Amino acid sequence: MRKTFKYRLRPTAAQCTALQLQLNACRWIYNKTLEVRRDAWNNEQKSLSRYDTNKSLTQWKQENEWLKNGHAQAMQDAQKRVDLAFRAFFRRVKANEKPGYPRFRGAQRYNSFTYPQEKGNWRFLENGRLRLSKIGDVEIVLHRPLEGERKTLTIRRDRVGNWYACFSCIVEPKPLLATDKVVGIDLGLTTFAVFSDSKEIKRERWMKQDAGDIARIQRKKEKLPKGSPERYKAVHALQHAYQRQTNRRNNFAHQESRKLVNEYQFIAFEDLDIADMQSNGNKVINQGIADVAWGQFIQFTMYKAECAGRGVVLVDPRNTTQICSSCGEIVPKDLHIRKHECPHCGLKISRDYNAALNILARGLAGLGESPRSLSIYGEE
Repeated sequence: MRKTFKYRLRPTAAQCTALQLQLNACRWIYNKTLEVRRDAWNNEQKSLSRYDTNKSLTQWKQENEWLKNGHAQAMQDAQKRVDLAFRAFFRRVKANEKPGYPRFRGAQRYNSFTYPQEKGNWRFLENGRLRLSKIGDVEIVLHRPLEGERKTLTIRRDRVGNWYACFSCIVEPKPLLATDKVVGIDLGLTTFAVFSDSKEIKRERWMKQDAGDIARIQRKKEKLPKGSPERYKAVHALQHAYQRQTNRRNNFAHQESRKLVNEYQFIAFEDLDIADMQSNGNKVINQGIADVAWGQFIQFTMYKAECAGRGVVLVDPRNTTQICSSCGEIVPKDLHIRKHECPHCGLKISRDYNAALNILARGLAGLGESPRSLSIYGEE
């Protein structure tokens, strides 16, 4: 399986300049490739391939001396990104989805470049540095060992100007010892997650923690003239505040998903259409859904489970809160009603716990099992 290992880089000022020049060159190639392919179709009804635009790369470098700062293979990878964007566009057109034509990338919307192979492009040095072609020997923070067969290296810049090395590697799965524990999980806004074994994960309000700082910096920024050094500093401080939110949210999702995969052999989630849920027009609810980042948590759990030999399924979310987990009868209830009280069998439990039990039952039913039959895990 493919796995990405991300490490912080600590380049010198000169290396930061070289990295930025490399990034600028790749962005220019991306936009130029997109322009050429667009114009070829609009003017001649001709569809250019990735290899057609590869042939123009030498000419563009001769016409623009500063492009020599860019690495040839990294610029070819930028053209590959354009090709993938067009492939995705045509796939969505054929599927009658909203297509979204590939867009030109501004300086803030192009933040990485890729070395497609290791040979001659990068290598590790014994002094804790990473040698990058056309960049130099950059200090790298190896906070964990790099595993597997290294395939590609992507150099990424975040919104506050930090640089990272992201190695894509082929690794062998490392299965954990099998267990008979299974769980269904109901994700929510009041409580982040309620488990079918009655455990809970409390919700952390990431937006609220930094809301005061963000509002204060935003007010300060609006009072400063555009283009001034003071406004630039305020924008940078604002980016740091948003980055803190993102880092806390990512750390939470990584830690909780790791605990989940370590403990349970089989995990069932609802297959939530988060984009549709955020189209209800309620700003408070929409911000809450964005803040908890259910999709990220499920994604982290799924890739960790794949590596650990665990099972994760996404089940149909319809009526998981309305159906009684004991007798199976429909018990309608509005969103503000937080208790499930079944008039048919007398079951009285919390709404979210009832949903978690139904999610587990649906997940196991998809495997041909029931909550009381766990023979698929090696134990009765």
